[in-house]
Amino acid sequence: MKRRHRDVNGLWMNWRESGEGLPVVMVHGLGTSPMLWRNVMPKVSSARCLAWELVGYGNSMPQGARRNISVAQQAVYMLDWLRALRIRRAVFVGHGLGGGVLQVALKRMPTLCQGLVLVNSIGYDAWPTPAVNIARRFPRLVERLPKSLFCLAFRRLMRISHVTRAAADEAFTLYWPYYAEDGPRAFVQQAKDLHLRDTRNVITALKQIAAPKCVIWGAKDRILPVRYGFRFARDLDATLQYIFKGGHFSPEDHPQVVADAINDMLVQVQADAHARPPEAVRRYG
Repeated sequence: MKRRHRDVNGLWMNWRESGEGLPVVMVHGLGTSPMLWRNVMPKVSSARCLAWELVGYGNSMPQGARRNISVAQQAVYMLDWLRALRIRRAVFVGHGLGGGVLQVALKRMPTLCQGLVLVNSIGYDAWPTPAVNIARRFPRLVERLPKSLFCLAFRRLMRISHVTRAAADEAFTLYWPYYAEDGPRAFVQQAKDLHLRDTRNVITALKQIAAPKCVIWGAKDRILPVRYGFRFARDLDATLQYIFKGGHFSPEDHPQVVADAINDMLVQVQADAHARPPEAVRRYG
């Protein structure tokens, strides 16, 4: 994956890119970066994969200082980025918070969507999560946490969100450096702009988009319970890929499942088969 960056309306934006073909735009979630997709992108065939970095996250953390980085505003930033790259149509894949950003963006610009994959996504009343709510309610307390204590909390979050300790430790090694310098303040900055209202009233608009949709969810997700995956699939008339032994970080724990879903969608898009009824629920594990 090549690192890319560009000035978009005075805002420095970062993303990872690989491959050629139909654009597949991937958006990560809270606490991570485009590296979330590192094991998915190489498995996606005949596509130009672009893993966009949320403003205020990962290497783009400095750009989020003193800026609005709510879900609704992230959608604006992403749409500006797509215009700058002259991407007019794409398949969109979002995990966690990134799934919420896509919901808002595609409600505003439904013609962009050739396909939508939501992976353990925020939505409905499933968020903000308890950790985010603590940071919002007690920002000064969280900002004053000793670095060592915040580090332990971050490692714990990775471990309860992954299926194996090895995957959790790899994720911690990748993402902790972004928070190592000023983690508590950065997390409070991210949390304070997260509002449930941003993803309200989006489902009806998304359902009307004439493009294939897929929902992927780990049955053992301890951050966003799997019942929300079933709800998304029902309300969006989407295929549900149910990972029996999966946790929250499906792109890291089960990258092949995620890549297979994207590849299946690309086949549908390329064959103009999006009017086909959703397939039966698939069970992995």
